[in-house]
Amino acid sequence: MCCGLAALLGILVHVSVTDQTVGEAREHALDRLAEATEAFEAGDRLPPGAGVDLAGLPAGLRALAEAGKRGTTVGAGGPRPTMWAAGPASGGRALAVQVDYAGARTIDGLDRAILGSSALAIGVTLLVGAFAVTRVTRRLHATAQVARRISAGDLDARVRDPRAEDRTSPQDEVAAVAGALDTMASSLQSKLLSEQRFTADVAHELRTPLTGLHAAAELLPPGRPTELVRDRVAALRTLTEDLLEISRLDARRERAEVDAVRLGAVAERVVRASGAGAAAGSGTGTGAGTEVRVLRDAVVETDRRRLERVLGNLVANAHKHGRGPVTLTVDGGVITVRDHGDGYPEYLLGHGPQRFRTEGGAKGHGLGLTIALGQAEVLGAGLVFANAVGGGAVAVLTLAGA
Repeated sequence: MCCGLAALLGILVHVSVTDQTVGEAREHALDRLAEATEAFEAGDRLPPGAGVDLAGLPAGLRALAEAGKRGTTVGAGGPRPTMWAAGPASGGRALAVQVDYAGARTIDGLDRAILGSSALAIGVTLLVGAFAVTRVTRRLHATAQVARRISAGDLDARVRDPRAEDRTSPQDEVAAVAGALDTMASSLQSKLLSEQRFTADVAHELRTPLTGLHAAAELLPPGRPTELVRDRVAALRTLTEDLLEISRLDARRERAEVDAVRLGAVAERVVRASGAGAAAGSGTGTGAGTEVRVLRDAVVETDRRRLERVLGNLVANAHKHGRGPVTLTVDGGVITVRDHGDGYPEYLLGHGPQRFRTEGGAKGHGLGLTIALGQAEVLGAGLVFANAVGGGAVAVLTLAGA
């Protein structure tokens, strides 16, 4: 806008000064033409610069005078600019006056001054604008980067904009956004920490009575009611242990104990432990609706216990919420678990697993996939959920370095 305003002002000044200068030169030339006409009609000597059919008279102005009219024009040639005025003379000739047109030099000088000052003003404006905008955009980029870190789970990230922290300094829009983001992050962190502490405290307090309840259930006489009680106590113990594990994952205090692990053996051991009974061997094993395929075995540096936890939860979820056959495929550092059910629900594909949420009235607490995703993050692995083209849910675990 500043550059456009400077150019507009320059054009307006140029037009105004040009009109004024040309108007004054034309009036002066016409006055000289009137004096020359009086002298010519009286038979007196013509003043300097006046004459009949002068050499150099522009053709257009000559034709106008020969037609019986008066007019003026700026001379196009010559060592210096001139203003011509011409009118009719006897015998169909043209009486002309040539005067010095100094206004042309004035206009040229004015144009150079306007161009120079406009270029200087535009250059200064661009430099100042670039400096100011760069400072603002740098602060905006820093705020956006912190927002991305917070969305990725780093609740300790803060913008800490100097203007936002100093209440005595003027608060611009960027400072307001940065301060609001820091306040939101602090509030969110406080609420999440309170939730994590509550979950951990509840799970920890439930652990002791559940241990006693489990021991008491083991002393009950055999029978169908005893089986139901033991089943519910086991489910409650599993839920409590899952809540404790989630609270530890939320606190980000878990650390992987890395060791060399052969993935094919781990996959077969996970399926056997889940009750699916995968056959031993390095090729393909099938058992109780679960198939282990080792396309390309590999030895990776990872935490075996956490890896088995991730794969065990994925296989258990496939059996609980999908349909067989369930296939666990090892292809180098990439492990895929697929079932042939209805696939993952839309909310899970869009936002990831959510605690205590299952689709279509399915049994479970929705914690298995949450724990699998959290343990995968501890391992530094990527866990992606998708639906297969031919139907069924697909979970792809990509280990670090694969």
